[in-house]
Amino acid sequence: MKYITLIMVFVCSASVAFAQNNASFPQENFTKKEIYITMRDGVKLFTAIYTPKDASKDKKYPMIMQRTCYSIAPYGEDKFPAKLGPSELMMKEGYIVVMQDVRGRYKSEGSFTNMTPVIDNKKSKTDVDEGSDTFDTIDWLVKNVANNNGKVGQWGISYPGFYTAAGILSNHPALKASSPQAPISDFFFDDFHHNGSFLQSYFFTFPVFGVQKKGPETSAWYSNQTIKPNTKDGYQFALDLGPLSNADKYYKDNFYWQETVNHPNYDEFWQKRGLLKHYGTVKPAIMVVGGWFDAEDLSGPLNIYKTIEKKNPNAYNIIVMGPFGHGRWSRETGHTMHSNVYFGDSIATFYQKNIEAKFFNHFLKGNGDKNSGLPEAYMYDTGKKGWETFDKWPTEKASKQKLYLGADGKLTMTAPTSTGSVNYISDPLKPVPYTEDLTTTLGFTPHNYMSEDQRFAGRRPDVLVYQTDILDNDITLGGEIMSHLKVATTGTDADFIVKLIDVYPADEPNNPYMPNKNITLSNYWQMVRSEIMPARFRNSFEKPEALVANQKTDVNFKLQDVLHTFKKGHRIMIQVQSTAFPLFARNPQKFVDNPYKASEADYIKATQTIFNDSFIEVDVIK
Repeated sequence: MKYITLIMVFVCSASVAFAQNNASFPQENFTKKEIYITMRDGVKLFTAIYTPKDASKDKKYPMIMQRTCYSIAPYGEDKFPAKLGPSELMMKEGYIVVMQDVRGRYKSEGSFTNMTPVIDNKKSKTDVDEGSDTFDTIDWLVKNVANNNGKVGQWGISYPGFYTAAGILSNHPALKASSPQAPISDFFFDDFHHNGSFLQSYFFTFPVFGVQKKGPETSAWYSNQTIKPNTKDGYQFALDLGPLSNADKYYKDNFYWQETVNHPNYDEFWQKRGLLKHYGTVKPAIMVVGGWFDAEDLSGPLNIYKTIEKKNPNAYNIIVMGPFGHGRWSRETGHTMHSNVYFGDSIATFYQKNIEAKFFNHFLKGNGDKNSGLPEAYMYDTGKKGWETFDKWPTEKASKQKLYLGADGKLTMTAPTSTGSVNYISDPLKPVPYTEDLTTTLGFTPHNYMSEDQRFAGRRPDVLVYQTDILDNDITLGGEIMSHLKVATTGTDADFIVKLIDVYPADEPNNPYMPNKNITLSNYWQMVRSEIMPARFRNSFEKPEALVANQKTDVNFKLQDVLHTFKKGHRIMIQVQSTAFPLFARNPQKFVDNPYKASEADYIKATQTIFNDSFIEVDVIK
């Protein structure tokens, strides 16, 4: 149970649902009411409403709402959380705060569905989704909550970010402002998968999402499925588990695990759970928020913003990306760190005061026009370590540049004049670890790896390293990254992982707040961005194809955006490998119809070849 408790501690802190007995400000300044709101199909959703005590017909407040699958505890009208709303600042400025358990979770009725499929054309009252539940909830609130001003905002981080992003589709006229933060947009590309590759690091989380409750609950009903490892070494636990086909001994009755195993490809099951294709008309103002080092949901915020921007060019739609891990803009840590990298002080407070509160105040308390005072894109440069603003993202100031993977280990902007290649042996029985920090390998999300030192990996023979000469000038990569690999393998399937790395100079001093005293920033290899691509999906995520052994093949895929300045005196590095375990499940390297059902005999060594006409295409801001 302690592993699931650790999972919930972080998620609930991000969604401000902690209950603490000494929560003086909310209890002294708000009244609480608990009710059930009936949806159009008759299902009742448990809802808590916190209203400022000074609300009156002469002093009306807007409502700010969060819908969550992670519990709206504490339950009981005399019980209050330590904080209400997105931030302490907004709580003290005054909002009616609404919290709701979604269908099938905790005290709400109904059955739980992961990433509820969107129904665009609802033909009856039984056609329900998160958009309709959001609409019905808002409709009841504006009609029944005393002293509201008729304007509603919605926010949420992580899974609540998904409910916020799906709530946009309600298009209720009272929903004036929506801020999906670290939202999931598609489970085949966010959270549980990257480009269809299974994140084995999420293996311990399946009880949270794959067990239906039998009645109203105020605590975790799924704890009987919690795995209790006999080790603190997650790498060893995952290796000892063997093929994923052995996981049924833990999750035979877990509906979400069974759904995952039985849908290895991007079939209708996953497609109908994606949000992006549904943003036809967007009415509320949108502020999408993400963290550049979000190990859970980096794809979601970027793709939701870009999709709305493309399909609704006249909508108010802005994006904020900060130097944060998953949801960590929601609480101030003082010194803003990610892994061993220090970005400055009080950055979360700056965001909460100057960006988040400004957005909601303008649209819920102000005149709500498009002149909010916020830029289109508020983006943090993780190399310069400062905020930048743009009137479009990706910016038109960027130009495309190709970085070629030379056979001599050089990363160069010049195309090769002759054919060359480098190879390595990938052994799934001795996979490359994704981190040196074993303490992060048994929890919900391995947060730190997104900026961790990569020297441990790059010094292995099964990881290729390409780097530039020492830079004579700053180079800012700002925008999208596309990997264009030319590969061959002795097997019939393979994963390819590309990592973009900032190599610090030898005289780089340590910052005073480094959590790991055994790490030095001298020659530090800081991960800036990484992504995996199963070669089986190189042509289609719906219809996987085997590789032809020893045949040169294109494997093209997108890494998520960056805004990072590689400073003068640094180097740009690319690493290429085929395993990063147990972050990602091992590819057997022999093509099988369903990798979740591969046998031990299917896991084979393979020699992977990377040709020197492979290149990484980046956006360079001049």
